[in-house]
Amino acid sequence: MLTPQQLQHYHEQGYVVVPSLFSKAEADLLLDTSTSDTVISEKSYELLDASGFKTRLALWYTPGDDVYGTMSRSRRIVSAVEQLLGGPVAHYHSKVMQKAPRTGGAWEWHQDYGYWYKNGFLFPDMLSVMIALTPSVTENGCLQVLPGSHRMGRVEHLNTGEQVGADSAKVEAYAKLHELVYCELQPGDALFFHCNLLHSSGQNRSENPRWSIISAYNRTDNRAYLPVPESSFTPLEVVDDDQLLAVGAKGITASADFLDKSARKYQESD
Repeated sequence: MLTPQQLQHYHEQGYVVVPSLFSKAEADLLLDTSTSDTVISEKSYELLDASGFKTRLALWYTPGDDVYGTMSRSRRIVSAVEQLLGGPVAHYHSKVMQKAPRTGGAWEWHQDYGYWYKNGFLFPDMLSVMIALTPSVTENGCLQVLPGSHRMGRVEHLNTGEQVGADSAKVEAYAKLHELVYCELQPGDALFFHCNLLHSSGQNRSENPRWSIISAYNRTDNRAYLPVPESSFTPLEVVDDDQLLAVGAKGITASADFLDKSARKYQESD
């Protein structure tokens, strides 16, 4: 459970970092599984940033009994998300984010709700949890946030390269008032962030990869009026924290409900 200080930081700043939410052994298991998972590799696709650099990701909706689904349904995450969102939650989607050394692309400034609003969710009762699988630092393109920007509400989003980014005039205006923060993480650290928080990430210009898993959650009563996967409003089947290591290196199945790049709209980020 999050402390009162962590809850206050999230609600005031729009994000909170929880160090070592997962152990080194758990982070290593997730990294080793995701980097060798042939299904993740086959289902990943590339997106170009404004400079033509590439970022790869694989995104799916319903959490299974594999190592990734066990992570996203673990009690330590779900309990914290329910604290932050104030009620029972569902799993919207998870994704493995892959920034290769030297060539990994940037993500433009955006709000996740800038996408999800257009997918039919009426209220911003949603958030994301990023789990670092490798060191995520400034040099390899860690997440950058504009603290407190979630209080602006949703801003318009426009096409930037193959991505959709927030209105640059509003981003620049806010950035003049609040200095950005680089959310550097070590393997196993978790970053919880509000769906209206303005965030971006830089290109990976280092010799080291940046891998992470991001799971997005929605409050179960925030049901979209447009067609969305049932997982986004179905209460989660929570599993005990010790189940992650017990599952071991169990990869995802090819029958999982992956997002195809040709069918994507506004789902991916970071």
